[in-house]
Amino acid sequence: MNSKELVLLAANACDDKKAENIVVLDMQQVSLIADYFLICHGNSERQVQSISREIKNQAEEKGIEVKRMEGFDQGRWVLVDLDDIVCHVFHREEREYYNLERLWGDAPEVPVQNEWMAGMKEQQ
Repeated sequence: MNSKELVLLAANACDDKKAENIVVLDMQQVSLIADYFLICHGNSERQVQSISREIKNQAEEKGIEVKRMEGFDQGRWVLVDLDDIVCHVFHREEREYYNLERLWGDAPEVPVQNEWMAGMKEQQ
C-alpha cells in the first residue's frame, strides 16, 4: 500500500467515527518527517480515542504496522504514527490552540472529503 492509499485509509477511518474537519497536508516537499499529515478532531476525549483506535484497527487489518500511538490515555491530542503518514487526532480545543494547519502552512492541502475519498470508498 502506498502512502496516498494509506492516508485515504486513515481518512476513511476518521470519517467512520465522525471526525470533524479532516485535513490532509502533503508534506513530501516540506519535511522529512512524513509524506502526509492527517489532522482532524473530535468533540470529547472518548471520541478522540475512538477515532484513533479506528485508524489503528483499519491499518492493522491491512497489515500496516502502527509505529507508535501517543496521547491515547488523555484523549486530547493523539498521534498515530503509520511511518509515512502521521495522524494528529485532536480534541477540538487542542486543535484550535496548536493550529498545525497554520504551523505547516507551506504544505499543500490534499482534498480528501470529496472525490478523492469517494473513490476510495468505492474501492472497498
